Amino acid sequence: MKKVKKILLSLFAILFLALFVPSCSESDNNSGGTSRLKVSLTDNPGDYDEVNVEIIDVKVKYSSNTDESGWVSIGIDNPGVYNLLDLTGGVTAALADAEIPSGFLGQIRLILGENNTVVKDGVTYPLNTPSAQQSGLKLQVNQTLEPNFTYDFLLDFDVNYSVVVEAGGSGNFNLHPVLRVISLANTGSISGTVDAGGFQVLASVMVNGVEVSAYTNSEGIFHLHGIPAGIYTVTLTPDPQSTFSPLIIENVEVVNGVNSDTGLSTISN
Repeated sequence: MKKVKKILLSLFAILFLALFVPSCSESDNNSGGTSRLKVSLTDNPGDYDEVNVEIIDVKVKYSSNTDESGWVSIGIDNPGVYNLLDLTGGVTAALADAEIPSGFLGQIRLILGENNTVVKDGVTYPLNTPSAQQSGLKLQVNQTLEPNFTYDFLLDFDVNYSVVVEAGGSGNFNLHPVLRVISLANTGSISGTVDAGGFQVLASVMVNGVEVSAYTNSEGIFHLHGIPAGIYTVTLTPDPQSTFSPLIIENVEVVNGVNSDTGLSTISN
């Protein structure tokens, strides 16, 4: 009988722990508060007239699990077609602004529609996004959101590496997205204006051994997002057809949450 009582007491203790001891898993977002999540989109230019992508929803996931469960829609402010090449030189598009439960945020996902096209040399082609249409473009965040704070995430879409043409000159354009997700509070940015006689210029810096780059837009403006605090050397490389030499800007200081403007730079022979 004593043995039976011990077993029953053990079972009651296990049941008590299961019911009343809080879980410490990363997916537990019941912190009793909310955080404001803002998601925006920007782009590095590519060699196209237009790259039009239809975005119909933004979803988040409160864990880092790779399965398809647990996604929650936070909506999108203006669903529709975005020409990514309009989002250069520091221009961004606000996608979502929502209050969500505080706690661990694992991933953000963009859900695309079917109205995606690319325009090259004045001709419009369908832009195929076979994987994105079903499951969306997933981006790892893996950050804990504290209550009563606003978190700004910028999705940097690199068109130059994202749109490809199938071999054989078929004219079939496929979207293989290359994106970075940037926490604006934890990084800064570098911008500037370049006069290179009408030629396009590539601005670049090295960040922990990785090159972060962006082309100037039609007004000669570049904007490098997601640069951690520190001192950097900016390299301005003109289009090879210009025959101009690269221009180096040294000792550019970056502060988290702040844009560092290098001003006007002129490149000539």
